[in-house]
Amino acid sequence: MTKLKGKVIWITGASSGIGEALTYELATRGNKLILSARRKTELERVKGNCPAAAQPDIRILPLDLSEPNTLQLSVEAAIQLFGHVDVLINNGGISQRSLAKETTLDVDRMLMEVDYFGTIALTKHLMPHFIQRKSGHYVVITSVTGKVGTPFRTGYSAAKHALHGFFDALRAELWKESPDIKVTLIGPGYVRTNVSINALKGDGTPNATMDTTTANGIKPEVLAKKIAHAIEANRNEMFIAGGRERLALLLQRYFPGLLARIIRKAVVR
Repeated sequence: MTKLKGKVIWITGASSGIGEALTYELATRGNKLILSARRKTELERVKGNCPAAAQPDIRILPLDLSEPNTLQLSVEAAIQLFGHVDVLINNGGISQRSLAKETTLDVDRMLMEVDYFGTIALTKHLMPHFIQRKSGHYVVITSVTGKVGTPFRTGYSAAKHALHGFFDALRAELWKESPDIKVTLIGPGYVRTNVSINALKGDGTPNATMDTTTANGIKPEVLAKKIAHAIEANRNEMFIAGGRERLALLLQRYFPGLLARIIRKAVVR
C-alpha cells in the first residue's frame, strides 16, 4: 500500500473531466500537484477551485501532447517545480465519434499522436528520473475500449489498446530496475464529462454532441476517488465501469465470439 499524502503528482489533461476531478480529489490529500493541459486559463480555473490551503502546493505547466518535440522540456520543467516527481498520471487525450470508412488518416494519426505517442513520450522522458530515484508510479487512464473495440471508436480504441500493450511490457521492464517503480492502468467505462462533445468526427471537426451513454455515465468525482484508491493499492490494472461494460469485459475474455456478435448491434452513442 502506497499512501499518496505528500507525494508530488503530475496530472495531464487536468483542465477538465477526469483530470479536473482528480485534481480536486488529490488536492484534499496533502499532495503537491502539477497540472498540465493546453489551456492555461482553464488550468488556472481548476487551481482556483481547489481549497485555498492547497493552492500554494499546486503548479501549472501547460503542454500539448500533439507536439512531441516539446515534451522533453516539459518533463525537465516538471521536475524543477518541486525537485522531483513521484507520480505521473497520464490522463490527457481525445476521443472519436466516426465510422472507419468516414475517418481520414489524418484523424487516425492525431488520435495516436495525442492518446498514445504523447503519453509514451512523457513516460520515456521521465523514466531516467524514476530509475535514478528507484521509485515512481505511472498511472495511465485508458478505457474499456482498450480491451473491447466498439463501432465509432476505431482509432481511439487502437490507441487505447496500444497503451495497454506498452505499459504491460514496461511494467515488467521497470521491475528489473526497481520493484518500487509501479505501473497502474485504469480503464473507465462511460464517464459524465465532455469527452463526446470534444471528440473528433471523421473530418477532424469536434463532435459537439453529448452522447446519451456518456451523459448517463459515472460521475467524475466518484471515479476520481476510485482511481486514488487504485493508486494507493498499487493495482496493476483496474476497470471502473457500469454493468454493461463489465459484462463486455468478461465476454471478451471468455466468450469473444459471442461478444463480437453483440457488439455489432451495440448502442455506443
